[in-house]
Amino acid sequence: MGTIGTLLQALAFYMFAFVAVASAVMVISARNPVHSVLFLILAFFNSAGLFVLMGAEFLAMILVVVYVGAVAVLFMFVVMMLDINFVELRQGFLQYLPIGGLIGLVLLAELLVILGGWAFAPEATGSVAAPTPDATTNTHALGELIYTHYVYLFQSAGMVLLVAMIGAIILTHRNRAGVRRQSISKQLARRAEKTVEVRKVPTGKGI
Repeated sequence: MGTIGTLLQALAFYMFAFVAVASAVMVISARNPVHSVLFLILAFFNSAGLFVLMGAEFLAMILVVVYVGAVAVLFMFVVMMLDINFVELRQGFLQYLPIGGLIGLVLLAELLVILGGWAFAPEATGSVAAPTPDATTNTHALGELIYTHYVYLFQSAGMVLLVAMIGAIILTHRNRAGVRRQSISKQLARRAEKTVEVRKVPTGKGI
């Protein structure tokens, strides 16, 4: 790999790393939740760029598809659950436009750097890590590494996520005063004669 390729790889690495760290800091320091979500998505994209530089294209794709999609869905649920005035939210679109435009410009600059690297130094697009054999794909190598050398740590991470999911379900279904809950047994025990009243309305006498 030539000098230009090494320089472009170093430039891309420091650019992705700096933007990812700065975005992570802004996620916890921004007071506006909309800004925090935008910075979190920016951090995910830059982390995916770092994975690409390491030769882990599968992890980069999973990070973008799963995490960015999950953040969008999570934000949608938060907006739906909170008491938010959508009229004011639409009126405040111009308020969020500068920060959204800034994040868009950062992503555009990063894409231009990557495309410029492909145009001027094609050898710089290779991985900085050790090359994998031709017969082994990136996904196969990743699965073999996780399910052989780190299988116990992988299962432990799954248990942590399972406990967190169970805790969230328990907190959601706890009894609280003034909160109406769905009772499946009462719904199944309902009878048609107690809930539905059939009346014969003469022709022309209806409402």
